[in-house]
Amino acid sequence: MTTDIVDQIVGVTPELDALRRRRPVTREQLQASFDALFAPVSTTEVSQAERELVAAFATRLAGDTDATGTFYADRALAADPQRATVVIAEATDAAVTGPFGSYTEAGLQDENTEGERYTPSPEVAEVLGERLAAALAHTHLLVFRPRESAAADIQRLVDAGWSADGIVTLSQLVSFLAFQQRVITGLRVLAAAGIAAASDSQEEAA
Repeated sequence: MTTDIVDQIVGVTPELDALRRRRPVTREQLQASFDALFAPVSTTEVSQAERELVAAFATRLAGDTDATGTFYADRALAADPQRATVVIAEATDAAVTGPFGSYTEAGLQDENTEGERYTPSPEVAEVLGERLAAALAHTHLLVFRPRESAAADIQRLVDAGWSADGIVTLSQLVSFLAFQQRVITGLRVLAAAGIAAASDSQEEAA
């Protein structure tokens, strides 16, 4: 029987299990997405280590040093200890409160917010390699400045050796992790508040 990753990270209780059973499709799709991204048929375009390292970086960017962040940090350390140590440190330094960025659409400029941009230093890029360094910069962009994502950002990934399929997988990975974190955070809040049997599932609301 396949281990449900959300249950594993949250530390599922009978009450949370009952709550999650109210939305079986959401539960199944979350696990299927994890399996597709972290146990793929092929790792030709995005290696297993790259997947684990990006996941550790993305989840730590939100300041999550518990639960989800620890889960993916441990996986990254197992997959690539040397680079994982650097990635986790970089994520800790690059963690900010977001999202932020500039709108290009007319009439929305009043909602522009300034915030930190992340680019690995030359020393870090040398340790991580050009591909991973570019992937981390793009991950920070997607997490904190999605409204600014543009063709030039994709080109930087291409220049670093990422294929079109690899870029799609990278984007899917970051998107999945953001959703998974929201679900897990919601479930933990419900468990802590003792209202896991509430009628509305946090997974549906996320």
